[in-house]
Amino acid sequence: MSTVTTIEALRDTLKPLRKAGYSVAFVPTMGNLHDGHLQLVKKAKECADKVVVSLFVNPTQFGVGEDFDHYPRTESEDAKKLDTIGIDLLFLPSVSEIYPENHRTSISVSGLSDLHCGKTRVGHFDGVATIVCKLFNIVQPDLAFFGEKDFQQLTIIRALVRDLNIPVEIRSIETVREADGLAMSSRNGYLSAEERLAAPVLYRSLCQARDRILAGEQNYPALEKRFMLSLREAGLQPEYFSVCRQSSLMPAGADDMELVILAAARLGKTRLIDNVYFSKTPL
Repeated sequence: MSTVTTIEALRDTLKPLRKAGYSVAFVPTMGNLHDGHLQLVKKAKECADKVVVSLFVNPTQFGVGEDFDHYPRTESEDAKKLDTIGIDLLFLPSVSEIYPENHRTSISVSGLSDLHCGKTRVGHFDGVATIVCKLFNIVQPDLAFFGEKDFQQLTIIRALVRDLNIPVEIRSIETVREADGLAMSSRNGYLSAEERLAAPVLYRSLCQARDRILAGEQNYPALEKRFMLSLREAGLQPEYFSVCRQSSLMPAGADDMELVILAAARLGKTRLIDNVYFSKTPL
């Protein structure tokens, strides 16, 4: 595994590989790697000749009062994990390398970025869209891999690639979970022992709501209110619990068949997000 810290060095390393005809897969991360990240990397290795992974905690997707300064940074441990898997290139840039002085360009995917998480994390998805676009321009991969835990982010990235004609194929893998169902996340490390025991209720609630819909429940607003209440009773502070169309993330109606239930809740100081997506069978 080679490690580079500059855009120039990354491009110089990739140029002969492309000239030789190798396909390139890319896995962008903010580090503090867990099994979910590593599954993405392993899938990338299966699908391409060469794999590039980036570790970069992106400041533009953190809002005022969020955890940028305290976000876990474990670069040495991450590098060892990636070396063990056998990636080809680790990109480890500084903030100044990615955002030069007087950087003033950003990207916004309207109609998606201000929904759900975007309501409380204003500007978050603009930061995500901007850094993903920049990294795609820097690496120029054939394939890029993302997890489905953040379904809204994945939807925004797919729209970004389509709308800007970026020649990269987006691949996703299912959310990797702990044995009790909690979606793996770098922020799970913020949970206290007591909060960790309570956290899986979010995924259980999503599964219960999905099962009720599949059993014939059609009053989605009432269903959402019921589960918001049950999450509060379990000690969480829910931000939203929304039954949506997979395609647009807008509120679903009884006639919609491809659904996703999106949820976010705070547990102590930790913000949890999760989702389940599924297809209804026509009656």
